Amino acid sequence: MLDIHTHTTASGHAYGTVLENAMAAKEKGLTGLGISDHAPGIPGVCGPEELCSLRKNGRSLYGVNIYYGVENNVLNDGAMTLTGHYLSMLDYCIVGIHGTCYEDLGPEENTDNLIRCMQDPKTFFVSHPDDGAFPLDYEKLVLAAKEYNVALELNNSHIRHPWRKDTLKNILIYLDLCIKYKTNIFIGSDAHSPDQVGSFSEAISLLDEIGFDDDLIINNNEEKFRAFIGLGK
Repeated sequence: MLDIHTHTTASGHAYGTVLENAMAAKEKGLTGLGISDHAPGIPGVCGPEELCSLRKNGRSLYGVNIYYGVENNVLNDGAMTLTGHYLSMLDYCIVGIHGTCYEDLGPEENTDNLIRCMQDPKTFFVSHPDDGAFPLDYEKLVLAAKEYNVALELNNSHIRHPWRKDTLKNILIYLDLCIKYKTNIFIGSDAHSPDQVGSFSEAISLLDEIGFDDDLIINNNEEKFRAFIGLGK
């Protein structure tokens, strides 16, 4: 199992380093760890040069394989805050709507903007598409995710602390559609401190309860994850 949605001090509001998160991943028995700090646009986040420089920590720490990504921001014109050269330096992009960078435009435009970002060749994942403050057309989103080979997140932190609008209701809606259309998902801890790395228990319990197909979970096998983001063996 890998945890590919984790944050470090580079996100400005997280409290572990790459090394501390890697040690936590080892203690949890994970084979891989993805560092996916927030892109510029979130208050307190480091600049793009510093974000990409995290790779200097290396590819293997404490026996855990390390991958370097970003949690990018959808903008109201369907663009992302981190693009081009900087994005090309990273292994993968998780794209998501964040209220500090985005104003709700209603379900159709929100979905269209997210789908535009999903078409970038570095975008392989969508973070927390469950926040009812930014409503989405879930059928359109799930079908687009399948078309563009993008996995939608089941965010364990949002299940554990469901304070966002309609979080659990929305999760069940898009998981049901992922089952229907055989669209991939990934389980993310959204860890903002080392103790949260690899925290998947609520998400796994929910998937077991609804009988979700393990083959559609991208990060339960490292070889599957590497192939999904185009790294091969």
